[in-house]
Amino acid sequence: MPILALDTATMVSSVAIASADKLLGELTLQTKLTHSEVLMPHIAQILEMTKVKKQDLDAIAVSIGPGSFTGLRIGLAAAKSMAYALSLPIIGVSTLEAMAYHYPVPGVYIAALLDAQKGNAYVAIYEYVDGIMKEVEAVTVDSFENILGKCQQFDKKVVLIGDVVQKNMSQVQSAGENIVAALPHTVMPRGANVAYVGLKKLADQKIDNLMEIEPVYIRRSEAEVLWEKRQQEQAAK
Repeated sequence: MPILALDTATMVSSVAIASADKLLGELTLQTKLTHSEVLMPHIAQILEMTKVKKQDLDAIAVSIGPGSFTGLRIGLAAAKSMAYALSLPIIGVSTLEAMAYHYPVPGVYIAALLDAQKGNAYVAIYEYVDGIMKEVEAVTVDSFENILGKCQQFDKKVVLIGDVVQKNMSQVQSAGENIVAALPHTVMPRGANVAYVGLKKLADQKIDNLMEIEPVYIRRSEAEVLWEKRQQEQAAK
């Protein structure tokens, strides 16, 4: 039975349908259109293209962050609505873990990064061992410079994946021989990766509670920071 997977953690909108042994279809798009404009049409289109009926889905997997605050909320809202309406299990997938699946190669560390604004990045380190993607270091937020410094200290080659890597390619190229940037086509998050992480979690019965699953933001939004600052200024008057 196939699952539907959604990734809206960045400007990329990606939806996929996959079973344990086959990727049935994937639609990935990066344009100036918002997720609220394209996500539901993309879901309808991928179902039509793969000839999979909604009632034949086995679960819904969704990227839950870190990433864009608005994008994560839109993707999770759509996933929760469909899971509720179709009585399907819902599976939250780390955006960074799904990105690490671009590079399922043993013997290296995979550093998955996403832009966290103001010169910072979300980062988590993974390693592919015996066919399983294992977390070496949990997600944190740090400056890109500090992340490179940490990676230089590893005793293995480190493959950097993510949009922020391409934006800082000159720093990556001069960082050291053990640090390499993944190929450009592995920059974008993919619904297919979310699907296969979701399929593994489904097989392991790691299913989320529909009413409790939330986005993983890691840091507060700029709006929250500004609101708190205004409250403090008003209280000080």
